[in-house]
Amino acid sequence: MSNTIIHKADTRGDANHGWLHSRHTFSFAGYYDPERIHFGALRVLNDDYVAQGMGFGAHPHDNMEIISIPLEGDLEHKDSMGNSTVIKHGDVQVMSAGTGIRHSEYNKNKDKPVKFLQIWVIPNKRDVEPRYDQITLNEADRKNKFQQILSPNPEDEGVWIHQDAWFHLGKFDKNINTNYHLKKEGNGVYAFVLKGDFEIDGSTLNLRDGLGLTGRNSFSIEAKSDDAEILLMEVPMQV
Repeated sequence: MSNTIIHKADTRGDANHGWLHSRHTFSFAGYYDPERIHFGALRVLNDDYVAQGMGFGAHPHDNMEIISIPLEGDLEHKDSMGNSTVIKHGDVQVMSAGTGIRHSEYNKNKDKPVKFLQIWVIPNKRDVEPRYDQITLNEADRKNKFQQILSPNPEDEGVWIHQDAWFHLGKFDKNINTNYHLKKEGNGVYAFVLKGDFEIDGSTLNLRDGLGLTGRNSFSIEAKSDDAEILLMEVPMQV
């Protein structure tokens, strides 16, 4: 049976610490909603704003697949595996926390904020060896179509994680209609609007709205504004 869940942008958790303004689609830190713990294996979807020169000091993670997608600015990353990198708009970063890692994230710039999505996916294997990867995407490859940015397969396009999940980004002109076909039966898809307006199976979505679909093998998406951007996260519903 198909099911649709809509999370409007203004219903998300709102944590404003001054240097950090984070909106939580799912329960996180001080925000708790028993109806919004996770969407299948999708555990965290945080929409973060970090002020100039500020950031998160070193902190631990384990047994989680962590994906960061910068939307504006430059994010400096350091971790206990010895990585020291900068990720920027157009990049995707992934960490398999596995048996345990520590990392820090700072806004590299003193003159402008950084905005990024931090996404946690529950893995299908525990206590794996921690690993880090980042890639730079060709944004032209998502013009009026979906660009795969994550999968379970190291050989596929994008980064990979320990889970039967597929992420896609799309940037569409107004009135472009396309279909998304799920990669694995039984998975669900959580759509998150990065820019503009969309209609998905009759539901209108605006900036930072989210929509979860289950019990479907495919569905249609239509852009309702120019330069509309959307992130699709296909994940297993049983974890």
